[in-house]
Amino acid sequence: MQQIIIEKPYQFIPPHRGTWLPWIVQKSRIVDYYLRKVEGVESYELRGIDHFRESLRLGHGILVAPNHCRYADPMLMGWIARAAEVPIYTMASWHLFQQSKIMRAAMKVAGAFSVYREGVDRQSLDLAVDILATAERPLVIFPEGSVFRTNDQLQALLDGVAFIARTAAKKRAKQSSEKHVVIHPVAIKYLYRGNDLAKSIEPVLSTIEHRLTWSSPCPGDLLVRVQRAVRGVLALKEVEHLNDPQTGTTAERQQRLIDHLLDPLESEWLGRQQDGSIVPRIKALRMKILPEMTTGELASAERDRRWKQLANIYLAQQIASYPPEYITEPTTPTRILETLERLEEDLTDKARVHPPLHAIIEIGEAIVIPTDRGPRGEEDPVMKQLRNELQRMIANLSPEAGTYP
Repeated sequence: MQQIIIEKPYQFIPPHRGTWLPWIVQKSRIVDYYLRKVEGVESYELRGIDHFRESLRLGHGILVAPNHCRYADPMLMGWIARAAEVPIYTMASWHLFQQSKIMRAAMKVAGAFSVYREGVDRQSLDLAVDILATAERPLVIFPEGSVFRTNDQLQALLDGVAFIARTAAKKRAKQSSEKHVVIHPVAIKYLYRGNDLAKSIEPVLSTIEHRLTWSSPCPGDLLVRVQRAVRGVLALKEVEHLNDPQTGTTAERQQRLIDHLLDPLESEWLGRQQDGSIVPRIKALRMKILPEMTTGELASAERDRRWKQLANIYLAQQIASYPPEYITEPTTPTRILETLERLEEDLTDKARVHPPLHAIIEIGEAIVIPTDRGPRGEEDPVMKQLRNELQRMIANLSPEAGTYP
């Protein structure tokens, strides 16, 4: 399990609010070097930057809301900042600041500040609202909340984005009737631009097959082998938690295993079993389980029990990261690559890089945020519009990946 849960009391980490250090970082093109060496992103194109520049010209408070399919996504936002010649702020999960002192310092200089996903982080929310209400800088928030490595599919969006934007819009409306808070949806699309996908990922695929105790290489073409590996891992987890491989469609089997993992925890911690998308279910459970673990006052047996529960929650999210139809024919080289990266990461906590990747960053038109939410009991209209725009933009970019083979 990756270290996304930090077992110590949360402390808010503010961003560096100066401008000359971000300017030096942009001029030195450290972002480009990092993306090329660490994430394999060797080229990019920026579309719709005029929409962003117009919002800056009008003096709006700008919230940038991209889809989130790779760990490289936050760094890509630096290319928007460079093109528009403006520094940005980014709301980032607290656990990222705990990786190393160098990582923490670099993130702060880049304008990142922490948010505690396992609780209500008033300092982070207040800062985000203040940034937008004063139009100090554009603010980046990833509304999906987590990385799923499914570039062509948007996950459920967290409602906190609309809450922050609307709260800021109310404050800004008191200052000016002409300057608003706006959200720019941003669609990020990665394309694999290598000459031979099979050659690039063969070592990883063979390692996974060997780990599953299969002959290496297994028979079949690349797509068949990746599909088989995904089914094999699912069957292993079914045996581990349900005693036997299950029957039914892949989607039914995945949901059955997810519910088996989460239903008992929801009954214990939330009082009833939940339904809906995986991310809100996981967030609700972590917010209940984790707080007492950070105090250091739990008995050893109870602490160990909760870590096992957190591991089951993590596994549920992993299972949900494999949409059954994602690599069924017709599919794309990029989808196959994403799925294999996901497999390697789930089995080893780390995925190898497969360059060259090309990133398309498309900025949508501004969505002006109203000060009122609309009728209660209905879907938030801001989140609905944001989701629809992101889905439309991602769908329009998908054909650029080509088809496999």
